[in-house]
Amino acid sequence: MECQIRNSRILITGGAGFIGSNLVERFLSQSNEVVVLDNFLTGKRENLAAFSGNPAFTLIEGDIRDLATCRKAVSGVDYVLHEAALGSVPHSIQDPMTSTDINISGFVNMLYAAQEARVKRFIYAASSATYGDNTTLPKVEERIGKPLSPYAITKYVNELYAENFNALYGIETIGLRYFNVFGRRQDPFGAYAAVIPKFVMSLLRHERPVINGDGSYSRDFTYVDNVVQANELAMLTRQPEALNQVYNVAFGERTTLNELFLQLRGNLAKFDPAIAALEPQYGPPRVGDIPHSLACIDKARRLLGYQPQFDVKSGLAAATSWYYENLK
Repeated sequence: MECQIRNSRILITGGAGFIGSNLVERFLSQSNEVVVLDNFLTGKRENLAAFSGNPAFTLIEGDIRDLATCRKAVSGVDYVLHEAALGSVPHSIQDPMTSTDINISGFVNMLYAAQEARVKRFIYAASSATYGDNTTLPKVEERIGKPLSPYAITKYVNELYAENFNALYGIETIGLRYFNVFGRRQDPFGAYAAVIPKFVMSLLRHERPVINGDGSYSRDFTYVDNVVQANELAMLTRQPEALNQVYNVAFGERTTLNELFLQLRGNLAKFDPAIAALEPQYGPPRVGDIPHSLACIDKARRLLGYQPQFDVKSGLAAATSWYYENLK
């Protein structure tokens, strides 16, 4: 299999977001045309600023909940990378209606428009939240539990729709179950910011980060470049058995929140020695959180050729350097 996707027209929904903008950067650098569809509900215009003068880049400001906008966005497109979603578990608990509207209705609009336009393949961001109350580790794609949040329900419903649309309309789909992705451009602000940028911002401000629970909860933290690789492989694969599947996208190692804090503190203390003295404070566990998450990535290795290049240590080193340079 070739190693890079080239000379294709790629639609990235949610391209102004953290993961989406990293996908834009990669595929513009490889002689592709990239179209971004984003309503900037959570995406940031500054994430796309570097691409605005590129003639191969097109921005459509619009909402996936509008079918006409989705049809416009998929026109002439070879591949769809569907990243657009309202991606917060706490937000979905507070406002399940909006999460359902965006994550399910918007998803179906995009999927339907893509099959109408006869795109080559529809690749979508699934989620490790789908594993729900299944406590078995590591997580394997064929064994899930009951969802623990409205967000998790929406992401599982996406998988069902993708499978159904393949059976009914023949559109090729691949779902990528992301596990706790982190890296450059991940938003540290707002009530629902992810744990790594929240910890980083607290430490940069010489504040004590809050750990939900006792710090023993663990996650399979996954650097964003591994996710970019998985999306590219999902576009490139020509193996029939690799299509219309769902894959774990992770590194395959567990890190507790306490271990995460120590690594982040150590990395940032290299830039600012005063950070070394900061200790975390502990709060109650978040509602809807699962205690532990660890992915088996054997299926992605076997069928997609996925080989994650960044472990947690190297990913955190790259991410903290980016945060220090851009947010200090």
